[in-house]
Parts: sequence; C-alpha cells; structure tokens
Amino acid sequence: MLWENDVIYEEKEDIGIITLNRPEKRNALSKGMLSQLADILYKIANERRVKVVIIKGTGKCFSSGHDLKEILSSDLHDAEETFDIIKRVMIAIREAPQPVIAQVHGYALAAGCQLVAACDLAVASEETKFALSGINVGLFCFTPTVFVSRNIAPKRAFELAFTGDMITAQEALKWGLINKVVPREKLEEETMALAKRLARHSLSVLEAGKKFFYRQLDLSWEDALECATKTIILWSQRKEVKKGITAFLEKK
Repeated sequence: MLWENDVIYEEKEDIGIITLNRPEKRNALSKGMLSQLADILYKIANERRVKVVIIKGTGKCFSSGHDLKEILSSDLHDAEETFDIIKRVMIAIREAPQPVIAQVHGYALAAGCQLVAACDLAVASEETKFALSGINVGLFCFTPTVFVSRNIAPKRAFELAFTGDMITAQEALKWGLINKVVPREKLEEETMALAKRLARHSLSVLEAGKKFFYRQLDLSWEDALECATKTIILWSQRKEVKKGITAFLEKK
C-alpha cells in the first residue's frame, strides 16, 4: 500500500485502487492532491502491474470539486499550476493503458464530476448527486464541461453547466454519465465485480481497445472504419489472438 497523505494507492491482484483521502474537506481537489493523483496514475501506467484502476473517495462523498479556499487565495501563477495539474490528471486517465472506473458516492461536484466523466466507466450509489456547480459561485465549469459534454447529449450537458443544479444518480444513469446505480452497501462489491470482468483480459488488448475507442470517436464514420479495418488486420495476426481463437474453437 502506498500512502501519499491526500491519496492512497493499493493493489488487489490485477486491480489498482486509488482513494481520495481528504474526508474532512469532502475530498476537495487541492493542488497537492491533484499532483499526487497524477503521479500515481502515471506510475501505474508505466509499471503495468495492474489491468484495471478504480478511483474512489473516503468519507461522505467522492469529491466536492476544486478546493475553493485554495482558489480564492491564489494568484495567476497559482491558478495556472492548479489547472495545469488537473489537466495532467485528465490526460493520465485517458492515456493510461488500463480502463479506469470511478466508484462514486455522496457528491461528485464540478471538478469531481469532471473526474467521473473522465474515467472510462463509473458506478454510483443510489444517493449520489452530480453537478457542474461552478456557475453558482461565478466560476463557470470550463474544464469539467469538456468531459461531461463528451459523455452525455449536448443539451443535457448545457443544462448541467448553465444551471448548476444537481441531478440524481438515476438521472446521471439515464443521461449516460455513469454506467450503473447500486445500493450504497453494494457499491464497493459491484465496482470490484466490474473491474474483475475487465481484468480477465490481457492488458495489451485492453490498452489497444482503449486507444482505438477514443481515437475513433473523433473521426468520421468512414475514417473510423478505415482505422478499425487496418487495426483489426494487424491484430488478427498476433500470436495471443491466434492462441485465444484456437482455445475457443477447441472449447478450452
């Protein structure tokens, strides 16, 4: 287990678990916490010891967003550092070879909602509330909107960003922000079960699939199909693919 004051990291078999650990501050994303989170994500990606990553929070909520007291006291240089670091976190999640799952409870607000949206999958407990609440204090959720608007329909994303209102876990599920809603007491169990379903596959397949998935989203369907065709041709000739097909055909 790796302890980094505001972030805890541990591994259970093929699954890495990152815990946001500022419960007294509702896991507000301070510059220090974000820096630790980015470092751990890059370490996980480089070491390649686990196949799936879970991000969760301690205490009463997943994350209330940026540490507003820190932003209030910041100058331009401090603000630049803070928002560059969270950009680094978002890039680390997206570029990691491992699928990243958000395990969400309580509240996921503003940058906390951004963190959920940036993860590849998300499981939330029934009582969870989501919001792009920055507009309520005059700081529009510019960076969170980037990821939320790529998870849900534009008009829904606009509604979240421009009202600052909270939505329920069931609404977040219906809108496409999360994958599953479960009772609070089942949250850890259900998230781990999803992680294990992914971890059955090789990291090389997970990595290639994740890279392709996000790349093709930005292409026209013709270019995406061309990219997919070239990729599957090459992958069909890999030894591990032929081994897997042979085992399937032989019912192994």
